[in-house]
Amino acid sequence: MDDVNNIIKAAVLILKEESEPLQLVPSVAIKLLKLTNDEDARIDDLTRIIETEPTLAAKILRNVNSAAYFLPNKITAINRAVNILGFSTVRRIALAQLFYNKMIKPNSKQKFDQLFFWQHCLFVASLSRGIAVALKHPDPDFVYTAGLIHDIGKIVLETYGRLSYSDYISSEKSNISSHDSERSFFGLSHAEIGHVFCLEWQLPLSITAVVASHHQLPEAASPFTEFRQEIAIVAFANSVAWMQGVGSYYDADYHPFLEQDVLALINVDQLNLGHLLQQVDHEMQNTLDFYGIEFPSIHHLRATLIKAAINLSKPKVDKSDSQDKPFFLSSLTAPHHSLNTDEFLPRTLAAIHGDFGFDRVMMLTINARRRRLIAPYCWPPSEADNFDIDVNSLSGLFLCCLREKKPVLISSDLESDNPILKQLKVSAFVAIPIVHEQRLLGIIYADNFVSKKRLCKSALSELTLSASQLGIAMVNAKHYEIEKKQAQLDPLTQLYNKRMINYFMEEFFKNNSSNLDKVAIGFIDIDKFKKVNDLCGHQTGDDALKVVADIMSQFTRPEDFIGRYGGEEFIFLLKNTDKTGAIAYAERIRKEIESRGRLLREKFLNLELTASIGVATYNRSYANYTDMIKVADQAMYLAKHEGRNRVILLSGSPALV
Repeated sequence: MDDVNNIIKAAVLILKEESEPLQLVPSVAIKLLKLTNDEDARIDDLTRIIETEPTLAAKILRNVNSAAYFLPNKITAINRAVNILGFSTVRRIALAQLFYNKMIKPNSKQKFDQLFFWQHCLFVASLSRGIAVALKHPDPDFVYTAGLIHDIGKIVLETYGRLSYSDYISSEKSNISSHDSERSFFGLSHAEIGHVFCLEWQLPLSITAVVASHHQLPEAASPFTEFRQEIAIVAFANSVAWMQGVGSYYDADYHPFLEQDVLALINVDQLNLGHLLQQVDHEMQNTLDFYGIEFPSIHHLRATLIKAAINLSKPKVDKSDSQDKPFFLSSLTAPHHSLNTDEFLPRTLAAIHGDFGFDRVMMLTINARRRRLIAPYCWPPSEADNFDIDVNSLSGLFLCCLREKKPVLISSDLESDNPILKQLKVSAFVAIPIVHEQRLLGIIYADNFVSKKRLCKSALSELTLSASQLGIAMVNAKHYEIEKKQAQLDPLTQLYNKRMINYFMEEFFKNNSSNLDKVAIGFIDIDKFKKVNDLCGHQTGDDALKVVADIMSQFTRPEDFIGRYGGEEFIFLLKNTDKTGAIAYAERIRKEIESRGRLLREKFLNLELTASIGVATYNRSYANYTDMIKVADQAMYLAKHEGRNRVILLSGSPALV
């Protein structure tokens, strides 16, 4: 109690005098917080509370009638909204709206961007509730509300501090991942100032516990101890938010560190984090129109992951060690320095090699087509160039590692006939599964084939942490590649889009000047496409585009390039060809489009599906690739002029043809 009194006294000193009547939490919100989640007994109470605030009621109805809920008919009454959406949903909407109205100044020009901060609050609240549901918590809505206002101390300091939170962010101290930096700047941390005002507003003890302790779990004697799991859930969600680029302010150089006890209270293995984050992303996107918040792009995510990794790689000091010896594993951070697997996988193996002193570290994967166990990455490099083992020959502990996803130490004493021991000529090795959401992504293999040092089982647990981080990085890299690939493709046809066409052409012509006389470029234009759209509908028109794209994909060599140029126009670039080869390719495409059109004649209401194709071969008079495209375009229009459904080839300056 003395500690709380001291915090209150300190709060008086660091806040402006006019903060005494501070009421960032509206009385209506406090009433809503005190309502239990009893659907039958409390629906009328919820309706009455909301209806006492006409402005709030209007905004809730606006939210309920937004695209997020896909309701067939417009709702005009709160009791109707509660009956359709349920007590839980409407109370969450009401609380979020109340806190937003009272706490957030969207157009503030200060360093502490309050709209970005609100996005952080919503993310943490949504993820906290999802985790609570997954862990079968009895009151997920309480956890949602606690997540929504866990950082309310920052708003108190920004709005009423003699020094604002914007001032703090602008200072060098904000780069330190510790509440000590806030205390040295303000005199109190944001969690402590939040604690003070939770007491001031007489919020439920459960909410107060999360606000006060989400960065440090309470001790056994604390009155907040009974809420340790709820605090751990919000702390975990808060850390994930920062790692995903949704921190409470822009350009932070750190993210909150998690205590090991937090992970002990939350069984992460029970959580399908991919599914939870997908749900949160969906909910966050639904807030876009309502609050005008832009969700971070994949590029912002990448930058944030790298920043977090760099910060994690800074040594932490073990205060229990009298010599203050630094301790950290670089293999925990190495996976997050890039989203390119060819960069971070060798880097991580090198880090494991250094951290644990192994002679050799490999990344093992299974080639499903060949049914072989291979080593695509190894450190030191070239130490296992010929590693290749039949999967059917695997048995014993290594097979257990694959199937049960458990780390193992295998020695010749236990398995003298192990095929890995034999091929690599070692007496022992460790194998750590790389797992993400119960899916096996690979195996970390390590041995001491030179030094012959004894391998210890004690290294398995620490290596498992490194493998876990590697799994997260591999999934992030895959998602990044998918996002990058989608940005390069036309969404309808899945061929390269115009931006990628221009990029490819420019790079190709820049780097292949000596082979340009073996290149042909062609334009394909669907004949009378407007008529197909007008008579058959745009859906059928889209189907026609997909047919042409499918034919081009089917008939084009892997080394060549195809894309959708725009509208009903497609483009191709053929390498290592001549006029005869280019015309033969274009004719195959034209004939197949015509043939496929006959088969789909009924779909196109007896309209013919044909295409006019113009081809240009290289001419030394071309200044750049755009000249060649112009000639191909002119050849295509000439094909249309001569009756459509034909191939025309031209060569020469675009000004002359």
